[in-house]
Amino acid sequence: MNKKLHIKKGDLVYVNAGNDRGKTGKVLEIITEDNRAIVEGINMVSKHTKPNAKHPQGGIIKQEAGVHISNLQVVDPAKGGPTRIGRRLNDKGKLVRYAKKSGEEIK
Repeated sequence: MNKKLHIKKGDLVYVNAGNDRGKTGKVLEIITEDNRAIVEGINMVSKHTKPNAKHPQGGIIKQEAGVHISNLQVVDPAKGGPTRIGRRLNDKGKLVRYAKKSGEEIK
């Protein structure tokens, strides 16, 4: 089942709920089966790791955990604040996402 989500990898998003409310970050990964996104610098958790090739010392590593996409809004490219997303056909007949606040297309 391939769902269309309002956010994509690489989008700048605003967190509107949870401990990181009010922060913005770039989407690093989308997990469609769980409706979650991993956002840079948001929802940091401490992970205990054994020594391995990447981390020869092992220990406690801080990394991002998933955030439910219902708690994220795309940042408007024109106005800079959070906005809802719509879909429409552009002048070339391609379906594109646009910001409802400013009407500007989101790349």
